[in-house]
Amino acid sequence: MAELQTLKVQARSGLGKEANRKLRQESLVPGVYYNAKGENIALQVQGLPLSKLFHKIGSSRVFDLIIGEEATARPALIWKLQHNPVKSNIIHVDFLGVDLDKAIKVHVPVEVTGKPKGLVKGGRLEIFRETVEVLAKPLSIPDAVVVDVTDLDLNESYLISELPVIEGVKFIYDDNFAVVGVVVPTEQAEGGEAASAEAAVE
Repeated sequence: MAELQTLKVQARSGLGKEANRKLRQESLVPGVYYNAKGENIALQVQGLPLSKLFHKIGSSRVFDLIIGEEATARPALIWKLQHNPVKSNIIHVDFLGVDLDKAIKVHVPVEVTGKPKGLVKGGRLEIFRETVEVLAKPLSIPDAVVVDVTDLDLNESYLISELPVIEGVKFIYDDNFAVVGVVVPTEQAEGGEAASAEAAVE
């Protein structure tokens, strides 16, 4: 098993808007850790290490959370982040504690590779879903679901049921929706319709 990234945090006693405002003035981010066992711990964490960790692992990769002077790290996910709408800095974080032996549901980014053959015919690659939901044990969750779109022609798409099989990972969905596809640009389609209408008049 690859060594997990680590983030050290501290428990916090101050709660409420005023206490959180003071933390942010000190470049600290208020947050909370919770898990399926019912634990709920108010935390504070340095903003820079948290931001660096999130850019490195996102919200679908497990890391080791160390609270205060605890000797044992807690496997966790960065579950939710709240950003300042103006400055874009992180102002709140939720950490979800996970059991490495139990599967969980999580959204994973969709990543495409290859150049669709439909592009040379005037098509445009469209990603209909930026993420897809999967069920997997925490350490089996992929960084991304990679879709090779090389063979996609005009008006063709890959449904979620057609995505590549990933060992230990199950895609969660009710409707068999399209994830990526090659579409005809609106202006091109409208131009074609106009040309057909003119031909019909003639």
